[in-house]
Amino acid sequence: MNALALIFTISLMLVSLCAPTAAAGLSFSHNDWELACDNTRTCRAAGYHSDEDELPISVLLTRPAGPRQAITGELMLGDFSNEEFVQKLPAVLKLSMRVNGRSLGPVVVTKESLTAKLSTNQVTALLEALPRKSNIEWILGKQRWHLSDLGAAAVLLKMDELQGRLGTPGALLKKGTKSESAVLPALPKPVLIVPPVAKPRATDALLATKQSKALRQALRATLKDEECSGLVDEKSELSITRISEKHLLVSTPCWLAAYNSGDGYWVIHDAAPYQPVLVTMAGSDFDNGSISVAQKGRGLGDCWSFKSLTWDGKRFVQTQISTTGMCKSITPGGAWSLPTLTTEVRPSAR
Repeated sequence: MNALALIFTISLMLVSLCAPTAAAGLSFSHNDWELACDNTRTCRAAGYHSDEDELPISVLLTRPAGPRQAITGELMLGDFSNEEFVQKLPAVLKLSMRVNGRSLGPVVVTKESLTAKLSTNQVTALLEALPRKSNIEWILGKQRWHLSDLGAAAVLLKMDELQGRLGTPGALLKKGTKSESAVLPALPKPVLIVPPVAKPRATDALLATKQSKALRQALRATLKDEECSGLVDEKSELSITRISEKHLLVSTPCWLAAYNSGDGYWVIHDAAPYQPVLVTMAGSDFDNGSISVAQKGRGLGDCWSFKSLTWDGKRFVQTQISTTGMCKSITPGGAWSLPTLTTEVRPSAR
């Protein structure tokens, strides 16, 4: 299991049963390729350079669910730890794309974004070449960016399987004559209406000071074998936010690792005995009704996992799960958004 997958798993384990997961999609990876399919059945496949290549590069292939849906492609040149090289590049780069020596025309990349859309013909050529050993490259003068084909066949086959395309004319691999009507339809994105923010009361802030000992004891009782440093150290601040007429959200720093940290978040009643319910011990921030969880896959910060948990008026539910892709030194903050759970979060109409 790679570093990003490990920290993402830990993040999932630290979410309480009070915050049930919606019907999420799933992810899959093999060698230099990975797949993320979300809860609408849209699938995104990302491929990268091999670890031996000096110039980092990534391609993202996206396909919505449903019959006769086309695949779109995007290219990203890596700039992580290559500042001097990037500074010397012209404002606009006209790359030459080649697959097994065959020219597939130009790909125009701006220095500002280092990304570009691939044409339909270029995507088609990629899909034909990726399932077998191929030389896929983008060339600028003496510079050559190589895309690895290792793992692509397994990932594209898994995409077909998850979208119900195996044996149909639209399958990427294992095409057949089965009707396109057999392809799984797209699922609607779930909608969550966030209730209005409750007005704070003067007693809310006092709860974190005058009665903090009793509250801390109640919070500690929810942790079982885990520990939270903010509850052990009574000098550590408790943050109190009112989220409903009777409920408060309490948070405090819980742990600090080499390159990640996590805050604990609990929903409590606004009076003793509080009846706290743990939401997560890996929180990063709370804003507009949502707790965000953001964790690096490694210290370089070139790969991240994200999660959002949103208050629906009764409890916190997971509304977003995603990663930025493999730890491949593409760009600071990660290359892509690869969601497995997505939700349309709307504010309540007043």
